[in-house]
Amino acid sequence: MARASGVSPSTVSRALAPGGTVSPTTRERVRAAADRLGYQPNRAARGLITGRTGQLGVIVPDLLNPFFAECCKGVQSRARGLGYSVFVSDAERDEALELDAIRTLAPQVDGLVLVSPQLSGDELRSLDELVDKPTVLLHRREPGFASVTADLIAGMTDAVAHLHALGHRKIAYVGGPRSSWAARERAAGVEAMAESGKVEIVHVGSVAPQFDGGITGAADVVLASGASAVVAFNDIVAFGLISRFTARGVRVPDEMSVVGCDDIALSGMAAPPLTTVSVPKAYAARASVDLLSRILGTPAVDGAEPMQRVLETHLVVRGSTAEVE
Repeated sequence: MARASGVSPSTVSRALAPGGTVSPTTRERVRAAADRLGYQPNRAARGLITGRTGQLGVIVPDLLNPFFAECCKGVQSRARGLGYSVFVSDAERDEALELDAIRTLAPQVDGLVLVSPQLSGDELRSLDELVDKPTVLLHRREPGFASVTADLIAGMTDAVAHLHALGHRKIAYVGGPRSSWAARERAAGVEAMAESGKVEIVHVGSVAPQFDGGITGAADVVLASGASAVVAFNDIVAFGLISRFTARGVRVPDEMSVVGCDDIALSGMAAPPLTTVSVPKAYAARASVDLLSRILGTPAVDGAEPMQRVLETHLVVRGSTAEVE
């Protein structure tokens, strides 16, 4: 390998290691030689020498939710570029399963990315000491942890301000799980506009962050409230609301405007296309791997960034909102 790429054996080792300190040109030359020779690294052997596995663990609450699937794709893309493979575990929105997944994956990986973890702050801190592996939180902020989050408060404030500009003065909000950090942030953003006195917010309550959360009683409560618009915890709940409104003969957006949050890929394909707060999912996922790489002591693209990053959101206006008639 060294002879084929024209470098020393130690340079070959660094070039093939995750985040190894060699120039991009040298890394590319060594990897090209590896491809020509059909070289496959022996991770187990390398781990005995370096103490590293070359693997990262990612734990998500629900892979059926496209938002979390997009997060996984972003993490995997950046990890692959840094020479890591990725293990993914679905906690199925169960705290016990999440805890078990962390304990199971930790011994097998160099570090963990926890996506919207459901465990409490105290549980996370206790677990951090127990597993003793570098950990980054994605879409959850907690003191003492490196994290990458989106400014959900600003995003949801923008959503309500958009509805206000369209003439809506009574707006319903369908929230997510009470224990969720994201749910608290999103509710705070909605409430910020209520405190301004410009709109009246009707808090419908908390629902499961799934399609069924929108098609159950929440939609009927929204209709009974007299609100002319509704902001949903996420896009999936918004789809459920629209489905129920349509079944009740209520036209969206002519008779009811609907705003979601997350801007999953399906949002632009829905009928009508969904107005939503866009969260930088892919960028945030890549940034979480960069932070983890920094903690592990290997170079990353965003190595100079702070250990708690907050990314901007923006409102994407589509066909599910309209002026009050």
